Amino acid sequence: MRSTVGTLLWRAGLAALLVCLVGLLPWLAHTDPALTVLKARSADRDPTPEVLDAIRAQLGLDRGPLHLLGEWLGGLPRGDAGQSWISGADVTPTVLQALGVSLLLTAVALAVAALTAALVCARTLRTGGRGRRGATGSAVLAALPEFLTASVLATVVGVQLGWLPALGWYGPQYTLLPALALGLPAGAVLGRLLDDLLPGAFAEPWAQAAAARGIPPRRIARQAVRRTLPALLPNAGLFVVGITGGAVAVEQIFDIPGLGRTTLEAALAQDLPVLQAGTLALVLLAAAATGAARLAARLLIGPALDDGALPTLHRRTPPARGLLPLALAAVLLAVIAAGLPRDPLALDTGRRLEAPSWSHPFGTDALGRDLLARVAHGALDTLLLALAITAVTLLTGVALGLLPRLSGPLADTVNAVPPVLGALLVTALAGRGTWTPALAVAAVAWAPLAAHTSALLRQERAALHITATRSLGATPWYLLRHELLPAVLPPVTRHALLRLPGVALTLASLAFLGLGAQPPSPEWGLLLAENQPYAERAPWAVLAPAAVLALLGALAVSTAGGVRPPRRRTREGDVPARPVPAKEPAGAGAR
Repeated sequence: MRSTVGTLLWRAGLAALLVCLVGLLPWLAHTDPALTVLKARSADRDPTPEVLDAIRAQLGLDRGPLHLLGEWLGGLPRGDAGQSWISGADVTPTVLQALGVSLLLTAVALAVAALTAALVCARTLRTGGRGRRGATGSAVLAALPEFLTASVLATVVGVQLGWLPALGWYGPQYTLLPALALGLPAGAVLGRLLDDLLPGAFAEPWAQAAAARGIPPRRIARQAVRRTLPALLPNAGLFVVGITGGAVAVEQIFDIPGLGRTTLEAALAQDLPVLQAGTLALVLLAAAATGAARLAARLLIGPALDDGALPTLHRRTPPARGLLPLALAAVLLAVIAAGLPRDPLALDTGRRLEAPSWSHPFGTDALGRDLLARVAHGALDTLLLALAITAVTLLTGVALGLLPRLSGPLADTVNAVPPVLGALLVTALAGRGTWTPALAVAAVAWAPLAAHTSALLRQERAALHITATRSLGATPWYLLRHELLPAVLPPVTRHALLRLPGVALTLASLAFLGLGAQPPSPEWGLLLAENQPYAERAPWAVLAPAAVLALLGALAVSTAGGVRPPRRRTREGDVPARPVPAKEPAGAGAR
């Protein structure tokens, strides 16, 4: 009971800190909120001292940020989140309406994600875990940027073919295309994580006994999915919040008045009442999603966790054979080597948006620059920085995952912050600089890895071999070093590699805020953003960087297939032959 109360207080404190930071954002960033509000209200009006003083008096800015924050917090118990600084409308109905739109879109996107995950795992489920896994199709889906998928669906399916509505929000049929853009990448990631655990479930004694008794494989497959779901439910909860608040690009492309878009517009305009209310709604949603995920995991496998007699899901299996990773790496290196001798900044306006040819194998962009040269020169910065951030987030996620009471509420709170808002907060605290985008991405990218680590450790601590090893007198440090970490590190590492292309894309998306790469930099994500308006007229301008990014995702996942647990080695003296005295301290690894 005491630990539950402490966790709730820790979660409430983090939520309060986040809302306070958001409320102090203009002052932390050393900007004038009156000037930003004036530009948002009327860009043509001159910012004279008299006009700015009138706005400060109207909004109460002269009373200071702490007074404004206290006044806003005081209205929350009455359901009053203030009035918008831009439109003057009540904030509570606006945010609740945007939240309802986002929740409907999230529900449909989760259905698409569940179907996608089922297709990714279909071969493993059909063959009882003995089929060849590691197909790169799911890696390509996971690596595709959401805004690119949304643009293609809106242009081709919505406009050219006219099968589904592409713009607006006037009914359930308008959710299908944006839900596909959001659900396909999320489902590919969840499917890969589930596919990684299913062979261990099929190898457990109950599954082998059921197969020997002639129980239909379909029933065994259903139970295998049930067995592995608790390890994925924390990440599914993070996806709910991430889709709700992080679908900014998709909501803008399809003109959807969701919470992510509302929060982004409020952040850029420094409309603090709307921004604070939107952030609070996302934090509360994160808490609800996390609570639902933990309750579902408890219902699925809770009693077995208390008994300490679970079989381990993490068995050593031979890595997938084949030359696929080498072939993908060779193709990527060939593209980089072919483009490095070319000039990525050379302009030739007479050859704008030229189709691929012998002289320009990837075509040219809107300024006549060679796309092969730009892709190759952008590869070094993009790949090296993304790899460095992935390594840092992996270490951070594993370290915090060992402390679930600390990292659980922290991960939920961090995940509730949309990427744009996170970038603004990091910039306000750390200032603009070369490493600001990397700090912004690293500050949030560890959350799913920490949730994955905590979920896997929770099940592994209840495994039968852990109970047996502990009964022989193994110390907590021995259990952590020789049993828990060797079982958990490989799947979490594969998870981190699966997210490598997403890290590269998130870095690029910050360029729109002036925090990341700026033109004429050939960074991959910036290439996608620059050429997206010409996707219908010159699709090669978008397909070239997108294909290389998908190639990176396929390479990351196929390489991750070789990350396997080490062989168990029993050395004399590792495990004491007699029980440990009662005074032995019980650490995190023994529970």
